[in-house]
Amino acid sequence: QVQLVESGGGAVQAGGSLRLSCVASGRTFSSYTMGWFRQAPGKEREFVAGISWAGTSYYADSVKGRFTVSGDNAKKTLALQMNSLKAEDTAAYYCAASKDLRVTRMEYFDSWGQGIQVTVSS
Repeated sequence: QVQLVESGGGAVQAGGSLRLSCVASGRTFSSYTMGWFRQAPGKEREFVAGISWAGTSYYADSVKGRFTVSGDNAKKTLALQMNSLKAEDTAAYYCAASKDLRVTRMEYFDSWGQGIQVTVSS
């Protein structure tokens, strides 16, 4: 497992942008599939975006064209650039790591950050 710490959340108006970052500990960051998930109050945690250890990016349909996920192996960081934010993007966002290639499947992620709040007002 790796230790993950998120930063960059906050409050923004609809149409605005935020950038989330996740810093990982450990020496083998490049061999992990990394993902962003979110959980809104009263709802289940859901996949947002991620990068497999093979280098392929995936996005939930609800964020395609608005969010961009990127990784920096040298800095052991995962970022999520969120543009054109909507009120429905309001949630706690979690960074997660997996040794599996299945980026969108939450059950394969075994390392999780503590979560960070994103609030979008309309």
